[in-house]
Amino acid sequence: MKIFGIGNALVDIMTSLESDSLLETLNLPKGSMQIVNDKTIAKALEQTKGLKQSLASGGSAANTINGLANLGMETAFVGKVGNDELGNFFRSDMQKAGISPQLLLGKASTGTALALVSPDSERTFAVNLGAAIEMTAEDITTSLFEGYNYFHIEGYLVQNHSLIEKALKVAKASGLKVSLDLASYNVVESNLDFLQRMVKEYVDIVFANEEEAKAFTLKLPEEALDMLAEIAEIAVVKIGAKGSLIKKGNDKYSVGVVKANAIDTTGAGDLYASGFLYGLSKNLPLDTCGRIGAVLSGKVIEVMGPKMDEETWKMLKVNIAKVETGELSF
Repeated sequence: MKIFGIGNALVDIMTSLESDSLLETLNLPKGSMQIVNDKTIAKALEQTKGLKQSLASGGSAANTINGLANLGMETAFVGKVGNDELGNFFRSDMQKAGISPQLLLGKASTGTALALVSPDSERTFAVNLGAAIEMTAEDITTSLFEGYNYFHIEGYLVQNHSLIEKALKVAKASGLKVSLDLASYNVVESNLDFLQRMVKEYVDIVFANEEEAKAFTLKLPEEALDMLAEIAEIAVVKIGAKGSLIKKGNDKYSVGVVKANAIDTTGAGDLYASGFLYGLSKNLPLDTCGRIGAVLSGKVIEVMGPKMDEETWKMLKVNIAKVETGELSF
């Protein structure tokens, strides 16, 4: 099975906050993802100097593809970066993970996502899209989809409706299974009618957390799951420490979580999607797919940022094998 993703190509700047006061200073609602201009990101970067920071190639879909690559799947990623140092970093970081980076060059600098991690592990994003926003519907060609079985797209691309719609339309016409991560509650609220139509017309697998599901359906998780499963083949609603809910047709599952020492929730949803899609690609039962997702999301929150080292992935593969055989259940 081969899968490719498309999303905003961003370099994540993971930053540990000492308190939430800086969020108020920068006018960033805790837990949200805010698109900011050059001036605002420059101010935020200036005010976070001296705090513990690290870099990683990021963006929601890129994180999911990275997880799938580490699980041994053949993967590719499409995005647009600047002709600069951060763009080169993004490309080499993906190549190190075994991903084929189909990166386009934009005129602006490479996009950045300043991830502000609160002491309680909640993360807030200030995102300057840079070159990522220059990706257009004209960049989407049928040849991109040839030879792939799954296509994963992030809701954060919703700043360009024509881009998302063309990508979804071409993927479906090319016979790929399409998965969409709704990305953020404020993104859903601002683009509700469009996203509802996209899911209904093109999406096979939809991922949402509790807030995103509520923004999409105006319902609490159980009812939101039912509504999402009426318009997509498979619906997944992640409910934080309570686990996740999965539904396909009349079949509904509730999956728990693995015990974890949460340091940073960045990438938890993205890595859940990695595990779930990996399970689907192997035709595993949906609750098993959810457990694999839970194993990955439970481990990534124990590290800063959305990436895990080689030794951690070796251990995760052992645990995933146990989930597949039923030896590990929760």
